[in-house]
Amino acid sequence: MIDFEAIGARLRAYRLGAELRAEQIAEVLGISRAAVYRMEKGEIVKIETLEKLAGILDTSLASLLGAGTEYYPSALAYIERMRQLEQGATRILAHFEPISFLLTSPDYDRYLEQMLRESGDHLDDKRIRAMMELLQERKRSFVSSPAPIVSLIGLRELERFVHFGLVGKMDLPPATRMERSLAARAEVERIAELLEKQPIGLQIGIVDESMPNATFQVFERPSGSYVAVSPFRFGEFPNISSGIASVTAAPEAVVLYTHMVESLWQRAYKGADGAALLRRMLQQV
Repeated sequence: MIDFEAIGARLRAYRLGAELRAEQIAEVLGISRAAVYRMEKGEIVKIETLEKLAGILDTSLASLLGAGTEYYPSALAYIERMRQLEQGATRILAHFEPISFLLTSPDYDRYLEQMLRESGDHLDDKRIRAMMELLQERKRSFVSSPAPIVSLIGLRELERFVHFGLVGKMDLPPATRMERSLAARAEVERIAELLEKQPIGLQIGIVDESMPNATFQVFERPSGSYVAVSPFRFGEFPNISSGIASVTAAPEAVVLYTHMVESLWQRAYKGADGAALLRRMLQQV
């Protein structure tokens, strides 16, 4: 049975990644903009139309159908796909470097925008604004309908985060570097406070050993589980320009990543122990 709602979600993600408006897609297909929006909401689509859409969006029919691995060379497309998978998830297992954007303070949004402008990725204002709007929408969606999260955070990654501060490049004025360093420390202190409070639905583990180099998430959903792996980075020295993210529902991938998270979780510092470990690190860095 074809899941047209899932196809519509992937279609929207790829369209955003291609930086195309619905009316541009509609013009090429010879249909109305409303028809494009209906397809993105799960209206039945002919295979011939999907083949045309795959060509327009520079992806494959298999990716649109979800028949195998979905590949996302665009950070915009990938973030939209994450937002979709987070909605309705019964549990999320996650590792971000250095920390999940969903766990950051409201102030972090402003610093991330500054870091993106500094990063040297030759990003124009339009793309940066689109990325920030999508990230903020993702955070709002999560706040309004939170899913239980198990978040693994690497201590080595946090040390680097605090050492450099919230910067997109090194050659910043000393006063700016000091401000950004203090902002990074505030984000780590926020994580320490969350470890102590242990909000319902949020489990944080601090891992004092080597962590995987890539960001990953396991989305457990009533209709099936997905693994998302990404090279994109939203911490210090951010990267939203280079790399290929992937999403797969392959059972082997789901099982392997779930087992890895469970193993790391067993060895992680949690609660008051995790908070104390972070505060000792802040005193030393």
